[in-house]
Amino acid sequence: MRTAMVAVRFNPRTKGGKMSYSENPYASPMGPFAAMAEADERSNFITKTYVHLAGAIALFVALEAILLTTPAVADLVGMMIGGRYSWLIVLGLFMLVSYIAQNWAQSATSIGMQYAGLSLYVVAEAIIFTPLLYIAKTIDPQIILSAGLTTLGLFAVLTAVVFITRKDFSFLRGILMFGGFAAMGFIAVAILFSFSLGPIFTYAMIAFACAYILYDTSNVLHHYRIGQHVAAALALFASVALLFWYILQLFLRSRD
Repeated sequence: MRTAMVAVRFNPRTKGGKMSYSENPYASPMGPFAAMAEADERSNFITKTYVHLAGAIALFVALEAILLTTPAVADLVGMMIGGRYSWLIVLGLFMLVSYIAQNWAQSATSIGMQYAGLSLYVVAEAIIFTPLLYIAKTIDPQIILSAGLTTLGLFAVLTAVVFITRKDFSFLRGILMFGGFAAMGFIAVAILFSFSLGPIFTYAMIAFACAYILYDTSNVLHHYRIGQHVAAALALFASVALLFWYILQLFLRSRD
């Protein structure tokens, strides 16, 4: 069952990484690019981004606590992964919802739409994580805590690297897009032909998630506009969730 418990971040259009410095920095209703804004504006944007990221993580934890203690959780897990192609359908629905949520979060006209997008994405992540967390909780609840702390530790280190070096990692965008589509291909084939992708794939996806964190964090410093803190928080949350997914799988493999 666990061999089918795989997911990738679906992020086909990270607008933050596509912005050009040749544009008028004040032409957008979302305000100037963070890199071109005044120091206090930039600081306020970064603070808002990480406060919203913390809120998204807190909401995710709360939703999982509810889902995993719901009497019908076993039925939900069975419905999501019970059939041969069930997980493939779940992944397809998650990709569709992710696309909608990201578009809402990037709205330049409605702050309510931005928050709706972030909330929708967190709910979608909570649902898709339920089978894996249910399995981990059944084996050893301590695994979830250990994987969570490891994820937050890695995220903190990678964030510090970007903030200290101020390096722009937007050059990773093409690599990440290609890697993401390749990973989805491997996942689809593994589900269709019922074979395990193995630990090498897990390690590769952890590295992939770390690269995404570098990319998204550098976008916060260089490519998002001042008014895009909700979209920036969603992008960071997506990368943290992806990292947590595969670190949790790694911890589960260590118990086999």
